[in-house]
Amino acid sequence: MSDVTIIGLGPMGAALARTLLQHGSRVTVWNRTSEKAEPLIRDGAVFQREAAAAVSASPVVIVCVANYEISRSILGTESAAAALAGRVVVELSTGTPQDARNSERWVREQGAEYLDGAIMATPAQIGMPDTPIFVSGSKAAFNRSEPVLKILAGNLMFMGESVGAASAWDLAALSTMFGAMFGFFHGARILETEGHTADSFGSLIADISPVFGQMIKYEGEIIQTGKYEGPQSSIKTCMGTAALWLKHASEAGINAEFPAFAMGLYNKAITAGYENEELAAIMKVLRQSD
Repeated sequence: MSDVTIIGLGPMGAALARTLLQHGSRVTVWNRTSEKAEPLIRDGAVFQREAAAAVSASPVVIVCVANYEISRSILGTESAAAALAGRVVVELSTGTPQDARNSERWVREQGAEYLDGAIMATPAQIGMPDTPIFVSGSKAAFNRSEPVLKILAGNLMFMGESVGAASAWDLAALSTMFGAMFGFFHGARILETEGHTADSFGSLIADISPVFGQMIKYEGEIIQTGKYEGPQSSIKTCMGTAALWLKHASEAGINAEFPAFAMGLYNKAITAGYENEELAAIMKVLRQSD
């Protein structure tokens, strides 16, 4: 019997399987097309042509496909569903908290334990000491799968038994990352207009990112306490920066969608009377749409 089965051999699934093999795990793999399994077979993986056989081969089954619908189409066949009983299913596909709740319900109906997860890394980062993976759901499922998952992510984080937690944290972290990325891209355009390079800008941001992290931590504390008065950075002050972005974009003739988006939120905050409150008061604007 294998230690773990990997369902799905896209770039991430293949990286999961390869990392486990490199650490001495016995790995069974399954993919709709066998070609993607060939390099892993050469490294010692066992390829099963039928999903049911792959599920039966291991006590822990990791699913890493594009979305939950594809996952269900694979595991939901009569033979594969019957093979799930007594196993731990670790879902590492991309979805929402509701997807996780629906998947947990179905997997439990098949007599298996369920753990939902989200990988906060690229395939090249799998297996590193600081690689983060969020997981949530059954504590028993976590305990059974933890030895395998720790190989894949040195920074494995159990987010609790509410199964939608991992997906929620994943979406929130991705919102932060991509929000920062869009700001970075606009910043790179600002520098390009003055003859500077995007790679040097990226290096600088990497160097000073801990300072940004502390700023975000502080704003999170303000939101949690609800104490927006006596600001370090008021809405009115920060809005001035967005106005400068817009002025520069007009002068330099570059795309202004990012600063226009920010200015829209600032204007709503000013209209609501938050101009002399901490920047985190933008959260009150966002809550008005809940």
